[in-house]
Amino acid sequence: MHPHHGSLHAHDGDARDHHLPAGTGAMRALAAALALTAGYAIVEAAGGWLAGSLALLSDAGHMATDAAALGLALFAQWIARRPPSPRASYGYARAEVLAAFVNALALLLLVGFIAFEAIRRIVTPAPVAGGTVLGIATVGLLVNLVTAWVLSRASSSAGAHSALLHVVSDALGSIAVILATGWTPIDPLLSLLTAVLILRATWRLLAQTTGVLMEGVPAHLDYRDIGTALSEMPGVTGVHDLHVWHMSARHTALSAHVTIDSGHEWLHILDAARHMLASRFHIDHVTLQPSWPVPPMYGDRRVIPIVLADDR
Repeated sequence: MHPHHGSLHAHDGDARDHHLPAGTGAMRALAAALALTAGYAIVEAAGGWLAGSLALLSDAGHMATDAAALGLALFAQWIARRPPSPRASYGYARAEVLAAFVNALALLLLVGFIAFEAIRRIVTPAPVAGGTVLGIATVGLLVNLVTAWVLSRASSSAGAHSALLHVVSDALGSIAVILATGWTPIDPLLSLLTAVLILRATWRLLAQTTGVLMEGVPAHLDYRDIGTALSEMPGVTGVHDLHVWHMSARHTALSAHVTIDSGHEWLHILDAARHMLASRFHIDHVTLQPSWPVPPMYGDRRVIPIVLADDR
């Protein structure tokens, strides 16, 4: 193979860094938070059903979304331990994204049910067992606070940090449910508000996971900026067939054909491009294929320039 047709692959660091075992402390914190949140979501759902409180049922749905987020974070920690295989050369990180996509679709159905029931309750008000709702929602708020404390101890985990934000928002939802114990119409109204909050988070999750599964350019990156930055590097005369996509939920991959003045400087250009993409755009999985002018042909022979060694 002629050198100008070869492709070189570069990582910002050892490729094994993408598959380091997850921290035991983070996994324990996520597992404990998942048990607390999922367990009390079931309690809230049962209490809301018995008390006739749609606000409590919708808050249970909100806690279920938190449990799903915690479960996905825990799953991501576990799946990261599995190395690539001949059948999955990139590893198994996208299983987390697929699970999140399916979860987002299920949450859309939940939002539709809450909205339908809330409108029905506004048209035909139903009595709410205020004391039961107040007691269950208060304990739910305490569960949220304990869960937030557990997750704060695993702040080094990105998954735990994002789940912590979900739990804090759910604590606000529990406070809203506590306020829904008196005036009957406020129960469906707060249910609609909770449904809107769930829909907003779900739509964002659906958009992110769809972008990853469709191998779209990550939302935080500008495709044209990346192409311009590569083409303006010393020694580079052009960039084509540029592709940027999510390799997993947290890692971005890039491949491109790069035309250069001379093959002698390719290794230096590759190293500079790798560091530029990692530091400026946080792209850590880079594949660049170089090409440079072919020496002229005379008759049936190619003229190959000879570089003489320095006599010194």
